[in-house]
Amino acid sequence: MEEFGPVQLMVVGFDRTEMKGEILAELERLREMNMVRVIDLLVVQKDEYGDIGAVEMSDLTNEESTELGAIVGALIGLGADGKEGLEAGALLGAEAGTEAADEGFIGADTKWAIADAIPEKSTAAVALLEHRWAIPLRDAIRRNGGFPLADAWIHPEDLVAIGAGVRAEAEAG
Repeated sequence: MEEFGPVQLMVVGFDRTEMKGEILAELERLREMNMVRVIDLLVVQKDEYGDIGAVEMSDLTNEESTELGAIVGALIGLGADGKEGLEAGALLGAEAGTEAADEGFIGADTKWAIADAIPEKSTAAVALLEHRWAIPLRDAIRRNGGFPLADAWIHPEDLVAIGAGVRAEAEAG
């Protein structure tokens, strides 16, 4: 069984439909280094006339897609109904993973929801990225009795917002 790393859901918007290829080149570099694996990537564009174009891709084979679906389903089932839920969830998840191999994990409904939400002359991308680099770190933490308490991404913009909040409190107080 393939071991899966932590998965990040990323949603990004662009105020244009023409791209330079720089983002895909960087994603390819990270994939070649086995730092990330694309579980699913959906890019939706809306031109100035409101016409929609979409591209979807995945690095998973059909077998890996089915396996990932089974793992996700089993974990959800375990939480919902213990051991019995684990088995039922694994079966349902495997079926969903098999369907996702053809249709993608993100799905057609999401494509149309994105298309409805973005303005004309813009692009949106939704990605499920597996962080392969994190597997050895996660495993080392587990071997030493560690377990997750919380995790979050902190972006530079978040720090700027914190600073602005501190300034506003200081000015108000």
